[in-house]
Amino acid sequence: GCSIDDMVDADLGSIFMPTGLGHLIGLDTHDVGGYAQGTPARSNRPGLNKLRTARILEEGMVLTVEPGCYFIDILLNTALATPSQAKFINKDRLGQFRGFGGVRLEDGVLVTRDGCENLTICPRAVSEVLGVMSGSPWPPEKDVMPEMKRNWATRDKGKMIKLDVPVVD
Repeated sequence: GCSIDDMVDADLGSIFMPTGLGHLIGLDTHDVGGYAQGTPARSNRPGLNKLRTARILEEGMVLTVEPGCYFIDILLNTALATPSQAKFINKDRLGQFRGFGGVRLEDGVLVTRDGCENLTICPRAVSEVLGVMSGSPWPPEKDVMPEMKRNWATRDKGKMIKLDVPVVD
């Protein structure tokens, strides 16, 4: 087949996202508490073995969310030589990305009682990125991506000031 489930079963994600999805933040930038005693063990499955935690997230934890897409020649060559993975790859289109490297977005999030609060407020929407590139002020006057649950703040004389950024209608 050619379904997403078939791609997951073939571990295709481990080819394009070999870094995992994030990590706990604590006493160290990469907090080592992801596989503490009494928590689920690290998976041996390609891709999943790069996850830095399998813990049940609890209110008050802070972690990164870091989706990325990479084009690493040795991994791509291995996938193209593996029939169970190669059947999903458009070789001509892939060729356009070789040598690019990759891209990753990273957010710091606080786990709350009813979800999360995004502590990262860098531009994410195309309109935000283009606005910043053309000199528009940041943070913006209106939040075009409320689903990101960003905690809007700025600094003034070394102090953090929370901002009320209204949502675009």
